[in-house]
Amino acid sequence: MIRAIAIVIILLLNIQMPVYGAQTKPLDDIREPIENGIALLKDPQYAVASKRDEQREKIWEIVRDIFDFRIISMMALARDWKAFNARQQKDFTEAFTELLKTNYLNKIQGQFQDERVVFLGEDLLTEKKAVVRSKILRQDTEIPMDYKVVFSHGKWRIYDINIEGISLIKNYRTQFKSILAKESPDALIERIRETTREEKKSGKPSA
Repeated sequence: MIRAIAIVIILLLNIQMPVYGAQTKPLDDIREPIENGIALLKDPQYAVASKRDEQREKIWEIVRDIFDFRIISMMALARDWKAFNARQQKDFTEAFTELLKTNYLNKIQGQFQDERVVFLGEDLLTEKKAVVRSKILRQDTEIPMDYKVVFSHGKWRIYDINIEGISLIKNYRTQFKSILAKESPDALIERIRETTREEKKSGKPSA
């Protein structure tokens, strides 16, 4: 009888545990896409100018899949997010995503110097949040880079990047807060769109 009860308990535990147990590890979801992106940057076929747009789109497919841009947008606005109506939240997310896309792709295509990324490990903060630790190796220089990730839509996705102690989100949050202190949400959205248009023309990332 005791043996039968023990078996039932084990079966029940096995039924309840897969919700978190089946979750992939943060490092597993982040490492492969980033390594695939670096492989695209190193691929010699994209050294010719005529193939650069194709390279950009392939890199963007990877980036779009491992970043949660809605959460990034919410965190970039912080408390101001609630001051935006539903349409403004949607417009802001789309405009900010396009800015990050343009800025990010301009930067990595223009500044890539055959760097390598070494993944150091992961730290689970909660069941849904974690930090993936890595470093960039550039010649004789090591640059620490941490990816803050959240379990979203069935996989771990990046919502912030910390490079040498500097947060991507905090940098934008400071800029947006300063603008919103004087201007409306719609004015901020238009500013972001204009910055993106300028970057697309110049091919250079904003500061």
